[in-house]
Amino acid sequence: MTLTSDIDRWLRRFHRGSETGPRLVCFPHAGGASTFFHPLSAALAEVAEVCAVQYPGRQDRLAEAPHTSIDALADEIAAALGPLTDRPLALFGHSMGSIVAFEVTRRLEATPGAPVPSIVFPSGRPAPSRSRPGTVHHGDDASVLESIAKLGGTDRRIIADPELVDLILPATRADYQAIETYRCAPGVTVAAELRVTIGDSDAAVTEAEAAAWAEHTTGAFDLAVLPGGHFYLSTQVEAVADRVRTGLLGAGIPLA
Repeated sequence: MTLTSDIDRWLRRFHRGSETGPRLVCFPHAGGASTFFHPLSAALAEVAEVCAVQYPGRQDRLAEAPHTSIDALADEIAAALGPLTDRPLALFGHSMGSIVAFEVTRRLEATPGAPVPSIVFPSGRPAPSRSRPGTVHHGDDASVLESIAKLGGTDRRIIADPELVDLILPATRADYQAIETYRCAPGVTVAAELRVTIGDSDAAVTEAEAAAWAEHTTGAFDLAVLPGGHFYLSTQVEAVADRVRTGLLGAGIPLA
């Protein structure tokens, strides 16, 4: 399928990928960019077309104002994904991206004629109704930067470079505002299967908080715990790729 300019604005593809397999759309963490999913794209290229969402305010969208609301962000992404009806759709989100993927799924399921994900892979995030209160976005620049450094997803050499900080800080603060002000009622569900993964030493989510994702689906659910912290995915790419393959097949989605 030929992508429209709006889809091109939101999605990045790093590998040609399978021409007949499903489409996996990946959603980055707070402060993150589409390139975070380059390794996972490579690992799954033979069985799926892997796309990564590029949020406004970073990398090639640096000139655009970042969103400060999960709802507004999900609205725009769901609208952009609307034309992608040519192959089965699945979503993968890490940290904040898990919530964005969940909210995009809600919108797609409620839109006649839209592609509906049959499976979503949340990663490294408490269930929508278990969101922890946070005030990072109210803090000064140093506290915002220290918060992301503690999670281990940003090289401290970048944080120590004033010019790089000027580039990443506005989007990071906006993302924190979006996720820290997000609220979801306990009874909100999607029909998509939810296959959740977390790291066993992730301070940002407990196993109980991750298990509560089961309350947000009327479909199948499972939870896997892999070695690592909040960014366990960086060292567990093959294990995550295997989990995605197994989940797609279990959801009845044939692989290429």
